[in-house]
Amino acid sequence: MKDLAKKHHIMGNIEPMKLGKGSSIVDLVRAYEKSGAYNARRLAEACRVFDAMLDDDATICLTLAGAMIPAGMGGMINSMLEAGFIDFMISTGANLYHDIHFALGMPVHKGDFRADDAKLFEDGLVRIYDIYVPMQALLDTDKFVQDVFRTFNPSKPTTTSVVHNALGKAVLSKCRYPEKSVLATAARMNVPIFSSSPGDSSIGMKLAALKLENKGVTIDPDLDVLESTSVVMNSDKNGVVIVGGGSPKNFYMQTQPMLSQIFGIDKGGHDYVIQITADYPQYGGLSGATPEEAVSWGKVVPHSLSNVVVIYADATLVVPMLFGYTLASHKKKKPKRLFAKRQQMLRELKSAVNKTKK
Repeated sequence: MKDLAKKHHIMGNIEPMKLGKGSSIVDLVRAYEKSGAYNARRLAEACRVFDAMLDDDATICLTLAGAMIPAGMGGMINSMLEAGFIDFMISTGANLYHDIHFALGMPVHKGDFRADDAKLFEDGLVRIYDIYVPMQALLDTDKFVQDVFRTFNPSKPTTTSVVHNALGKAVLSKCRYPEKSVLATAARMNVPIFSSSPGDSSIGMKLAALKLENKGVTIDPDLDVLESTSVVMNSDKNGVVIVGGGSPKNFYMQTQPMLSQIFGIDKGGHDYVIQITADYPQYGGLSGATPEEAVSWGKVVPHSLSNVVVIYADATLVVPMLFGYTLASHKKKKPKRLFAKRQQMLRELKSAVNKTKK
């Protein structure tokens, strides 16, 4: 039996799941680990990988695509930031824009995906599947963003991490409910947030509009590439939770080829990868490759595939369970506060690159 187990990756017997009164999220994951199959077992594996990232003191990134914050995911992300379990983020600008609605106290309604969109338009409501946002909430958020960047006007091009930190500080000081905001929590915890396509959101639109007033901020995406790469280079171990896929996913994954192919600094790839996605690889749209495929690009350490999990499921179901398990089973850790270390990490990257040239 031992030979068969080794040959065919037999990991034990499946027993019927059993949960009782008062069972916790940790009990549920343990039941999945012992008895589950399909995505239940993948979730248990993802929890194990997150355990390993924390035990290894890996630098952990969260990449966020899709309309996750409008769906209420921000509260769970805030808890993870405050616990020191997320060290930096890469998000679509849209998620960060909608984050401000909650801080301002603007309504984000539970709606109906079967709605008549022409009537919604007439009544001043925009729809994200079964979420409604009043047009007035968008206009008030637009004004808030523009007011921030009419006064925050750096003389030189800067990074999206600086832009989002400025927004987060403004939310902390000016908004009614800053505790509901990921931007505010990240600014308070010194967690950098990058956006891989900053022009592709309402925040980017507001910054573009201010150019006509000779005000606002000029973002240099090249500096974002260097800054995010410096974070990865300065970390002994690197791990990521990828929610969805899209540009944020690849922006994180490309940091390893940036180091190895462009700079000649080979860290071997990322050590831990958890992805929650509803996309499939055979249609060519799994944004930035499966983790296994990413090994061929030098994005993922080959021998770390036991520390790689892909869950093909709805992120709004899986992420709260993954984060809830992690928060319930681990003590808070000292935050890395990487935003405050940006310039030092960039200097170390430049020094390392100069050494490889010599």
